[in-house]
Amino acid sequence: MPNLTTTSEFLLLEFSDIRELQILHFFVFLTVYLMAVTGNLAVALDHRLHTPMYFFLLNLAILDLGSISVTVPKAMANSLMNSRSISYSACVAQVFFLFFLGGSDFAILTIMAHDRYVAICNPLQYETIMHRGACIQMAVSAWITGILFGALHTGGTFSISFCSNVVNQFFCEVPQILKLSCSDMYLVEVGIIMFGSFLGLGCFIFIIITYMQIFGTVLRVPSVQSQKKALSTCLPHLAVVFLLVFTGIFAYVRPRSNTSSELNVLFAIIYAILPPLFNPFIYSMRNKEVKTALLKLSNLGRFSKFIASKPFLKNGVE
Repeated sequence: MPNLTTTSEFLLLEFSDIRELQILHFFVFLTVYLMAVTGNLAVALDHRLHTPMYFFLLNLAILDLGSISVTVPKAMANSLMNSRSISYSACVAQVFFLFFLGGSDFAILTIMAHDRYVAICNPLQYETIMHRGACIQMAVSAWITGILFGALHTGGTFSISFCSNVVNQFFCEVPQILKLSCSDMYLVEVGIIMFGSFLGLGCFIFIIITYMQIFGTVLRVPSVQSQKKALSTCLPHLAVVFLLVFTGIFAYVRPRSNTSSELNVLFAIIYAILPPLFNPFIYSMRNKEVKTALLKLSNLGRFSKFIASKPFLKNGVE
């Protein structure tokens, strides 16, 4: 008979038992977290981005802000307090919000591909098709899909009985939680993950087909300048899609046997932290409005205006 455990809390993976390294981990995570929060808040709070074209980008920033806030603050608190525990209810909440925000994120990215298709392949009908009401309906549908996705995975994960409460990860990662199962009930969640993976694959195929049509249309445009302008709104979106998809593969497709704790942590950082950290900066590379918002929130915009207002300082800088 398996040794069933009444679980009131889980014990997460410790980065180190050396106090100095724990403090170092705290400050590293704090720096990364503040960078991600700053970048995504810049997108979410700048009123110039709240046009129909950037409405979905606003949603993406809010979701990214939420997803990194689910895991990193708890890891920071545990490192600072020399603790590794997380309550059962907090672990349930982590799993729900990770899948809710991740599912909504990918749904928004799929909708954004459709938005780019209409804008480039059918520009005369863009305002008719992608009007404010339609955008709100699509965004709400994405969020509701994420909520259902999160509830499904949370129910499948915590319906099982646990033989241990030691999670080999710095947050409540579902594959690591399923390893604690005492019965075959974990196969229910495995089935849910496979079902979700097929839905994600369908969305990914839709995005690829959509961009094949977009690129076909762009290549037929005679003006090189117009081609560059169209691609400048597409390439950042594609980069974000591939970042989310390929980092997600690290979490759920890679082989599980004989994987060290260090590699588990590395893979978790890659898929749980890098996308929300890099997404605002990826969009700012070819987007003046997003770049301006990032500079404004970091006070660089104010500094630039000050320099511009002082001719002698401006000449000195040059």
